[in-house]
Amino acid sequence: MAIELTDELIALEEAAWAEQQENRLTVETAQAVQAAITAYAEAINKNRYEVEAALKKRIRHPAENGD
Repeated sequence: MAIELTDELIALEEAAWAEQQENRLTVETAQAVQAAITAYAEAINKNRYEVEAALKKRIRHPAENGD
């Protein structure tokens, strides 16, 4: 079963990925993404690593998701 991702998580990861692509990813951005992933995973009772993997796949490999 696919993990339903929130708009907030998607926006945070999109910002982090853009910063990373431009070699300007900040600690603050990375920490914000990780904190949001952890909180969301706990809220939906899922493994944090599974949520993170689903999020990164969606943002970094959109063609594989039909986006």
